[in-house]
Amino acid sequence: MRWLVTGARGMLGQDLVARVRADGHEVVALDRDELDITDGAAVLDAVAGFDVVANCAAWTAVDDAETREAEAFAVNAVGPQALARAAVRHGARLVQVSTDYVFDGHATDPYAEDGFAAPRSAYGRTKLAGEWAVRAAGADHLILRTAWLYGAGGGCFPKTIARVARERGSLDVVDDQAGQPTWTVDVADLAVRLVDGAAPAGTYHATSSGRTTWCGFARAVVAAAGLDPQIVRPTTSEGAARAAERPAFSVLGHDALRAVGVEPIGDWQQRWAAAAPGVLG
Repeated sequence: MRWLVTGARGMLGQDLVARVRADGHEVVALDRDELDITDGAAVLDAVAGFDVVANCAAWTAVDDAETREAEAFAVNAVGPQALARAAVRHGARLVQVSTDYVFDGHATDPYAEDGFAAPRSAYGRTKLAGEWAVRAAGADHLILRTAWLYGAGGGCFPKTIARVARERGSLDVVDDQAGQPTWTVDVADLAVRLVDGAAPAGTYHATSSGRTTWCGFARAVVAAAGLDPQIVRPTTSEGAARAAERPAFSVLGHDALRAVGVEPIGDWQQRWAAAAPGVLG
């Protein structure tokens, strides 16, 4: 099988390229300086000859999107639309990476894959528009919503927390936002398992099982770094206001995966224990 991965130098893109190669598939890895996914003509040419197109390219500067929504929309919605149209033209399967930010963050139970989407930030709106664009184009698609990503190939929450903990000796982390810390290696593995297993087109949640808060995750990170987890003190979102509203509840359900016989990603604590040595270096 021939794969094309866009956004290939990002944290998830790097792990997906490595996972696809490990599975014995041919993969071409392109980043934004090699393919502008908002250029429909260029995308149409680039997709020719591939069986699978995985779009890891995204505008992920959540706060900047509040004042630069048109630019975020181009990358997060126009780009996926171009890729979906090209996938239809060339008979390729499209893997589109999306986000928990498409939900309002006010739930108390895990969000279902077909749950009501009501984004409360520009970033969330543009990513939801990307989902709609992929579906509307009629592409054979797998939309993978993920959240709280970390990995070895880029800047991420665990690396920042470990560095700040060593430098300052203590830190305050919000304890009123719940979610699922998710290793990019696991998202890449799930994407390949879905494609190799010929999973039906649709939307799936690519997050770890279980849940914690940012404070809980930070304490796990600090412990993995060999420090006392109690140096991480809980605080509230009100004390850490940002330009874009963060979902208070980002726990995603995995029923769609189970329905097609695909095992969801394991518990976040177990997966962090496996990931920590490589992520923290």
